[in-house]
Amino acid sequence: MSTQAEADYANEELSEQSVHDYLASHPDFFEEHANLLSSLNLPHTTGGAVSLVERQVSILRQKDLSLQKQLKELIEVARANDLLSAKIHKLTMQLFAVSDLKTMIITLEEGIRSGFGADQAVLVVFGDPGAFNDIDAGRFFRVVDKDCDALSPFSAFLASRATRCGKIRDAQRDFLFQEDANEIGSSALVPLGIDNEIGFLAIGSADANHFHPSMSTDFLTRLGDLLAGALKRY
Repeated sequence: MSTQAEADYANEELSEQSVHDYLASHPDFFEEHANLLSSLNLPHTTGGAVSLVERQVSILRQKDLSLQKQLKELIEVARANDLLSAKIHKLTMQLFAVSDLKTMIITLEEGIRSGFGADQAVLVVFGDPGAFNDIDAGRFFRVVDKDCDALSPFSAFLASRATRCGKIRDAQRDFLFQEDANEIGSSALVPLGIDNEIGFLAIGSADANHFHPSMSTDFLTRLGDLLAGALKRY
C-alpha cells in the first residue's frame, strides 16, 4: 500500500455500519482475535458491563426460550389434533353400529355433546318434515324444506359450500338455537354432502372465542363428511 493510500485509509472515518457489515460477514472474527474479547464490553441493564460472549449467550438463551415456547405450542396443537382424531374415530365406530335412523340421530347428538364439548347442536336435514314424524330427537334434529323461507339467512353459507366458524347472524342464531340463542357466543356451521344437498350441522358454544374465523376447520369438515355418509344410509 502506498504512503498516500495508507494516509487516506487512516484518515477515513469508520462508520458503525461498516463495522457491523464486516463482523456480519466474518462471524469467526473473534475466534481468530480472541485477545480482543477481554477489552470489549457492552452496557448492562444493572449498570455494569458484560462481555460480548456473555451478551451473545444471553441472546441465544432468549432465542432458545422462544423456540421452546413455539415447540410447546406445536406439541399442544398436535395433542389436541390427536384427541379430536380419536373422538371422530370413536363416533365413526358408534355410527357404524346402529341400524336405524332414530338410533343414529340419538347417537350422533350424544357424541357431539360429550365428545366435542358442544353447548348446543342442531342437525338440519333438507327434506319433507312429514316423512320424519317418527324421529323424536328434540331440537337437535330439524327437517326443513330446502326452499323454506326460514333458510334465507343461510343462503351465503349454503352457496359457499364451506365450513364457517365465528359469530353468526341473529336470524341464524334464533332459527337454530331458539330460546337458547342468547346463550350462544360462537358457532360452527358444517355443510353436509356435496353442494349441501343433505343439510348442515350447527354447533354452538357459550364461549365467544371457541369458534373463530381463523381456526382450522379440517376436523369439522371431516365430521361433516362422516355425518353425510351416515345419513346417506337412510
